[in-house]
Amino acid sequence: MDIDSFWELIEECRSQGRGRDGQLASLRDELSRRSLTEAVQFQVRLDEVTHEAFTWDLWAAADRILGGWCSDDGFCYFGLWMVGLGREAFARAVIDPDSLADTPEVQCLVGRPRELWNDDWPEWESLDHVAMEAYGLLTRADDDCGDAFYEAVEATEGAVGGNRGPRGEQWDVRCEGEAMRKLPRLSTMFPLRPLVR
Repeated sequence: MDIDSFWELIEECRSQGRGRDGQLASLRDELSRRSLTEAVQFQVRLDEVTHEAFTWDLWAAADRILGGWCSDDGFCYFGLWMVGLGREAFARAVIDPDSLADTPEVQCLVGRPRELWNDDWPEWESLDHVAMEAYGLLTRADDDCGDAFYEAVEATEGAVGGNRGPRGEQWDVRCEGEAMRKLPRLSTMFPLRPLVR
């Protein structure tokens, strides 16, 4: 499965408009009709794509949207959610994180208390498990296919060396001046109390 095929699957699920659970079910069904190799390659492509989004500027955008505090896990789930926005929106956000302000998925959050976001919350942890679930269906394994699946993913990805930390320079989105300079639209849409220094 090449990167274009990966994004075609994501776009196909998005076009069904059945919410994240429906999209996951559709994706799981489609992957479970393919080969074990394709299920593994889907995960490899997902890992590659989310690594593209592993930047301090995108983490700051996630921090801003989420109220100034986004954990390590929360940022990983945010990156998976960004994949669900589709290829075009994802690519724009990697280049310009403030472009997330243009997405309907972010616009629908503006002005709403975070405790009411429910299914609109900008994270999609379960996307990271869908290929393994399809792999389990293909192998007819119960819940014990995880080790074999991740060994196959690791063997396909190969050894990844170097620093796996976020790219770019870390900065504090709670500093309003810098936030307004780097993320002007998101800063306006999701105001925070300024950080007192």
